[in-house]
Amino acid sequence: MSYERPNVQAMHGYTSGEQPDQPDVIKLNTNENPYPPGPAVARALAALQVESLRRYPPPTAMALRKALAGMHAIEVDNIVVTNGGDELLRLLLATFVAPEECVATASPSYSLYEVLAAAHGCSMKHYPLNTDWTLPLNLAAQLNADKVKLCFIVNPHAPSGTLYPAQQLAALARSFKGVLVIDEAYVNFVDPELHYDALPLIRELDNVLLLRSFSKGYSLAGLRMAYGIGAKSLVNPMQYKTKDSYNTDIIAQTLALAAVGDQDYAASTWQQVRQQRAVLRAALQDLGLATPPSQSNFLLATVPPSHQAERIYGGLKTAGILVRYFKLPGLDDKLRITIGTPEENRRLLLALQPLLQH
Repeated sequence: MSYERPNVQAMHGYTSGEQPDQPDVIKLNTNENPYPPGPAVARALAALQVESLRRYPPPTAMALRKALAGMHAIEVDNIVVTNGGDELLRLLLATFVAPEECVATASPSYSLYEVLAAAHGCSMKHYPLNTDWTLPLNLAAQLNADKVKLCFIVNPHAPSGTLYPAQQLAALARSFKGVLVIDEAYVNFVDPELHYDALPLIRELDNVLLLRSFSKGYSLAGLRMAYGIGAKSLVNPMQYKTKDSYNTDIIAQTLALAAVGDQDYAASTWQQVRQQRAVLRAALQDLGLATPPSQSNFLLATVPPSHQAERIYGGLKTAGILVRYFKLPGLDDKLRITIGTPEENRRLLLALQPLLQH
């Protein structure tokens, strides 16, 4: 006999990228930063006292929120800190969407959105992106017609790396009658010369929530820390009603605070990723893999039909190199490749060459 709720029994769980046990595997499948956390994080970790684990952590991560507020030139009450981006997504659903109501995303997108929606008991709408990965021009009208309560947009987009202009997202939010969640997990890797900045939206609009993560930009995927930025009317109910009492631990808060205080180091890793992104994209194109520009820390490469993306994925895995293959319509001829170190990227290209010659 099953005791699961009917909606949970009917749903499919999230499929994570492979996490190998072998240390010699080149892991280019889950979009981690290829560089370690900075020296400030290392010092903070070494200085932690075991005695600090005896007490509960600060419930609202106030010191970290103050540091983030100063960095973004906003108020502390505009920020909620969460146990990874996943918790923030769950909080958004729990706070703003009733079971049976509708949420949405522009597809293809991050598959966890649909999993969390199903677990919450609400329906999910998918609005196909254009063939060049851009948003449908009539997206707001479709959202309103379908009575969508909350819409997720990844920016830069995953899995393509396309960046949507902040002005376009502002226009969408102004017309949309629900909450627009802009998932900026990869925003640190955007080219600075593009001057992308969605922060002004939260000052103008009370229905925009930005998701920021420590996983990618700060090399802290193993720590599970993220934060949301939005109007107080969005943040406060999550902060004081639906969030777990002590949702982030003292170790995570301490190390995240150290990472925020070492912006020069973090920015140096972002620049190295951007440089390697350009080098790797050019090399993939030279090998015959169509690879559009990306503003994230990954590339989406299309494999010619004669070679089959799934076969190339399997061949790389045999060679000890993991990339991401999605067996889904519109993506099953593509590989998503995380930007690695120069040596990891070199070994990837060496492994690809014979696979593409057969």
